[in-house]
Parts: sequence; C-alpha cells; structure tokens
Amino acid sequence: MSINFATATFRDFENIPDYNMTQRAEHFYEFLEYLKSNGHVNYRLKNNSSCNSVMNVDIDNTSKDYVSFVSNDYLGFTQHPKVKQAAVEGIMKYGTGAGASPLIGGHFSYHDDLEKKIASFFGRKDGEAVIFTTGYTANSATLQILLQKEDIAIVDMAVHTSVREGCVFTNSKTFPHNNLEALEQILIKSQDKFRTKLVIIDGVYSQDGDISPLKEIYDLVKKYDAYLMVDDAHGVGILGETGRGALEDAGLMDKVDFITGTFSKTFGSVGGYVICDEKIATFIKFQSRQQIFSATAPPSIMGITKAIELVDEEPMWRMKLWENINYFKKGLNDIGLDTGTTSSAIVPVKIGDQSLTGNIGKILLEKGIYANAIMYPAVSRKDSRIRMAVMATHERKHLDKTLNAFEDINNKLHIAKKFNNNHA
Repeated sequence: MSINFATATFRDFENIPDYNMTQRAEHFYEFLEYLKSNGHVNYRLKNNSSCNSVMNVDIDNTSKDYVSFVSNDYLGFTQHPKVKQAAVEGIMKYGTGAGASPLIGGHFSYHDDLEKKIASFFGRKDGEAVIFTTGYTANSATLQILLQKEDIAIVDMAVHTSVREGCVFTNSKTFPHNNLEALEQILIKSQDKFRTKLVIIDGVYSQDGDISPLKEIYDLVKKYDAYLMVDDAHGVGILGETGRGALEDAGLMDKVDFITGTFSKTFGSVGGYVICDEKIATFIKFQSRQQIFSATAPPSIMGITKAIELVDEEPMWRMKLWENINYFKKGLNDIGLDTGTTSSAIVPVKIGDQSLTGNIGKILLEKGIYANAIMYPAVSRKDSRIRMAVMATHERKHLDKTLNAFEDINNKLHIAKKFNNNHA
C-alpha cells in the first residue's frame, strides 16, 4: 500500500498495513524527501544561535538570521542574565547531574527548593508540589499512576498529547472543545460507574491560544463530585494580575485539585510540575515510574528557581509581552487574517488548506520569518494554520517585518478569503 504524498500527513505513516517497521520508515523517509523538494519542511531545522526572537538557522546548508516565532520562551528568560547566572552557580556548586532517580539518592536540596518555590508561586504549602524532568511526563506519568481501570478521565479534545498518553491505563471520554453541555452529559453518565472521575483541561490551549471557561467547568465538575486537573503551561507568566496564569484570572488557584505545567516556557528551562494535595503529591513521588526509574533534573534547574522569582521582581517583561501581542494581533486582523479566538501569546493565522499552509510557511522562510506550519493531526484537516509564539523580546521592527510579509502573501494568495470560503 503506497501512500499518496500529495495529501499525506505524518499520521498516515504510524501504521501502514503489511509494512514492517523498516518499510514504514523507508516510506516515511521518501515522504520527507518529497516535502523537502517542495520546500515544505520547516521541522527539525538546525539552530546555530540561542533561543531568541531572532535566530540563526540552517536551511539547505545555508545559515541565515530569521525573525523567530517558534519559541515558547515568552518572557525571554532563557537569555536573562540572572537566570543564566543561577544555573551556572548550580553547576559550579553541585556539578552537571543528579546521578540517580529522586527516590533512590537523586533528590537534592536544589530540587527541594524548586518544589517549595513552585508550590508557593501558586499559593500552596510546602509538600504540595512534585517536579519532573519534562512537562510531558508531569502529565503522562502522574495520570498513569493515579488513574486505573476502575477510573475515568474526561478530557477536552484539544488537550496535549501527554495527557492522552497518561490515560492509556484507564477509561477515557473526550468532549468537544470547551463544550460545557457535552461535558455535563459525560459527567451525568459517569456518575455511578467509576471510582474516580477526573476532568482534564488546559488553561490556555496550545494551538488556538484560547482560554478555557474555567469557572463554568469547575462548577460542573464539583456538581458531579469529580476532580479537576488544569494544565496551564501556556498561561503561567502571561495571564493573571501577577502572572499566575488562567487560574488566577478565574480565581481558582486555591480550588483546583491539580495544576500541571512546564518549566520550558515562561521559566526558560526544561521540566514540569504537578501541584496538588500533599498526600497525593507524596503518593506520586513514591509511585510514579518516572520518579522511581528515571534520573532527576540537573543542578542547572537553579535557574528555574530564579526565573520564578523574576515573574514578580520584573513584571515589565509581562507588560512588554502584552504590548507585542496586542500590536501584532491587531496588525494581522487589519490585513484581514483570521487569528481565531486567541487571548494569549499564541497567535495563529488560520489558512485552512494544508498544501497552501505549507506554501505559506515556505514563503515566510524566504522572507526571513521562521514560524510553524501546523497541520493534521495537530489540528483538524481543514484547520491548518501558521502558529506563532510572540515574545517579550520581539522588537517592533520584527513584528512589522512579519506583518509586511503576511500582507504581501495575502495580496498574492488571498488567504483571508480562502479561509472564509473553506469555513462558510
């Protein structure tokens, strides 16, 4: 069975009937070569400079500076001198690694400090946080140990893949994105059938940048005696009066059962966390496979502790970010482009057609703009888009260059009209 490369997506190669693993890999390799020949591959490009608003990137063996919208380093803390210095001091004091899993000798004072700091950040007590080496495993490893065959996960269809992986050992039901009526129907039907009912949503969704109706969902969850987990990876540091995220905006920081997130976005490093009741946190620390069998984070995470402090100490970064978001989104909307329902630093330009989206990604690169072309299965087949992450460190000239590029593209390809027709 040969796949039609003109209409194929990455998912088509996951399991091709009658193809063994080598044959699947070979066919996928041919598909990538096809995409490269059309200039539609802006994945796994080699970056030669730091994570920043302008990055030096290798494309076709040629290095060039691009205005970059591919980083979730929203406040620019990966390059903040105080964060770098704290990471360096951690390495100089403790070395480059922890040497063991947290359960059997790899839990150090800097891990304890970070757990206390992130718990305090959300107004929680010592002992109510668990840290992980990635945000992905914060979700997947936690859910795998908390939910079993007697339980159910009820998840918004737009949640991160890490949540879906975390639900492999339990029952799960998906409800349409932000659809309160559908969520309530699942809660009603699940009421007496499962031991534990856990509703899992995002605070800010990673593709559309829209915000969950948190208050309404919280009320529904508690009405039917369920638990609520909110992954606010893309909201923390950006939303809320003090940068605590979507939950701060909704007044739910002290009410939600589980808060999960990552240190790889606002906090400028790598890792993840779960905030929850102290007894459940302790259970996770002693039962999660990632906590038992995988080495814990290196001493450089002392930079994260400093980044958490900087959210309060230097609020001007969040203010600058919002200046950039509002300016950039208005500029795109003035051109006539559809940025959807975003209310965050994630700004999509919705195109609709997959092939056209790939072409636009190619043109943007030619114009010195590095942005992600997002297609199925990350979004539905008719909802392809260019996804951009705005940073506090973007300068006005960077945003204007990008807006001019989109205006030129729209004048030639009429992408605003095409998207409206596709969704009529």
